[in-house]
Amino acid sequence: MNMQSKQAEIIQFLMQHFPQSLEKCEIESITERAATVIYHIDDRDLRPGGTVSGPTMMTVADYALYIAILGEIGIVGLTVTTNLNINFLRKPAASQDLRGVCKLMKVGKSLIVGEVWIYSVNEDEPVAHVTGTYSVPPRRTVI
Repeated sequence: MNMQSKQAEIIQFLMQHFPQSLEKCEIESITERAATVIYHIDDRDLRPGGTVSGPTMMTVADYALYIAILGEIGIVGLTVTTNLNINFLRKPAASQDLRGVCKLMKVGKSLIVGEVWIYSVNEDEPVAHVTGTYSVPPRRTVI
């Protein structure tokens, strides 16, 4: 299956089972062991001081990881986050959307580890770096 077909399949899955995830996020690309997503910022995502909140940046990272994983292993909806670690590097622009660029570092049978670099759109320097681990449910075989 080519990457455009995978992206369409993932969007269809999300529309059916997780439609709220598409309200503010869009999938920019899916490639081998990677994905890039855009998160559309509005006033609900800002914290005092005119910056994007930490939980919003964590959402971007978690979503990018999930999309990259679904692109790599196929639709396994119950794949879940088991760990997420974030380093905030600089203040994101409150007036710009965020881009999450994810690369999967290890794809195992039960655990997948990846990293996400988060940028304010149109900026070269990252605002955060995230590592995360997902658990993949065991595939049941019928005997």
